[in-house]
Amino acid sequence: MRTGSLSMRLGLTVSLMGAGLVLLLATLAYVALTHELEKLARKNLESKMEQIQHSLAQGLDANRIRARPHSLMDLVIGHDNFYLTIVGTAPDESVLLSIGAKPQEPLLTDFTPKETLGYLNWADSNGNQVLSASSLMRLANGERVRVLLSLDRMDDQALLSAYLRATLIALPMLLILIGMGAWWLVQRGLAPLKQFSHVAAKVTTQDLTHRLSVDNLPHELGELAHGFNVMLDRLDAGVQQLSQFSDDLAHEMRAPLTNLMGKAQVTLSRQRPPEEYKAVLESNTEELERLARIVSDMLFLAQVSHPAARGSFTQVSLADEAHRVMDLFALSAEDKQLTLTLSGDAQVQGDRLMIQRALSNLLSNAIRHSPAASHISLLVEAYGNQVALSVSNPGPGIEAQHLPHLFERFYRVDSSRARTEGGTGLGLAIVQSIMALHQGQTDVRSLPGGFTLFRLVFPRVLPE
Repeated sequence: MRTGSLSMRLGLTVSLMGAGLVLLLATLAYVALTHELEKLARKNLESKMEQIQHSLAQGLDANRIRARPHSLMDLVIGHDNFYLTIVGTAPDESVLLSIGAKPQEPLLTDFTPKETLGYLNWADSNGNQVLSASSLMRLANGERVRVLLSLDRMDDQALLSAYLRATLIALPMLLILIGMGAWWLVQRGLAPLKQFSHVAAKVTTQDLTHRLSVDNLPHELGELAHGFNVMLDRLDAGVQQLSQFSDDLAHEMRAPLTNLMGKAQVTLSRQRPPEEYKAVLESNTEELERLARIVSDMLFLAQVSHPAARGSFTQVSLADEAHRVMDLFALSAEDKQLTLTLSGDAQVQGDRLMIQRALSNLLSNAIRHSPAASHISLLVEAYGNQVALSVSNPGPGIEAQHLPHLFERFYRVDSSRARTEGGTGLGLAIVQSIMALHQGQTDVRSLPGGFTLFRLVFPRVLPE
């Protein structure tokens, strides 16, 4: 069944199912009625045959059946649909008694006599259905006779015909009612879907605030509406994040580009000695290197945010990776007379290079902000279903109002100082993206004038 309308498809399906069910019920009713009428007819024949057996056993013989069959006639006369024939069992024996106008002699040869009651369905010359019962019965003198009793089932045929006519008349009207009812029910059931269409038509990249109301919706559509709303929430958050990122990126790149253009224009405004050109080129090179770092960090963020990056995960020792990173920063720590220590170890599932990148960003920040001749501590500890790698250092600390925003892209506690030190403002955002890829989390605690502690929290086993 192919149609462009879901309501039409469901309506036709329900209508066809309803029509099939009605036809099945009508057929079953016809079969049941036919069976019950057959059963009733046999029961009537059986009852009459028992009465005939009783009458024959009350002193009747062949002569008396011919001469005075009053007791037998009383059982049949008055019932226009019964026909009785009694025949002797001798080869040359003639019909002893025949009551009723329907000829039954042809059955005497077709219907084999037995001691038990036997039945035969047949049709007369007019096409009327007849049910006959035959049995061998003993008379009072021990002589046996064959009794053949037939029941004209013309009334049963009339009842079945009336049923069929009534069914054929009522069935089209019933099917029409079923079709109309199915159409109404489908339209009523699918009415909430119009809300989905209205909301979907309003959603644009500029306006993702519309949501579906889940009140008074069926359970199935309620789940669909909830999923639709969750999808819109994710899209809205993604668009907002992308918009914010674009704004921050434009703002972040505008300053170095403006500096580059300004210095170049001022330098070219008049003839200058070679030393000044060299100084301007060196300054511009520093700005270009900073722009290159921003672009590189942006590309890494795009890469680490893709779920396919999880395909390279292996078993990783956090202590081994921490030692490698500490070796990389050994010279920077030695310049400031800093002591780096590491304790603990645990295994996690992850990407070795990305874990090194996240730890490098934390350790470089810790070295940058630690006072000279101080101590930076790295600690790996496992608890429950999680493993944590923490980096703690003394220093000026971070004010509480900055802590919720530290992992945002291009967020800086001290913007001027970060630019002087060459930071891009993406380091901690990269750390958070790496931990999100590992289905972990980051947290920070800081006491102004005391210490600052960053933690990378990994799950022991990645959830499916």
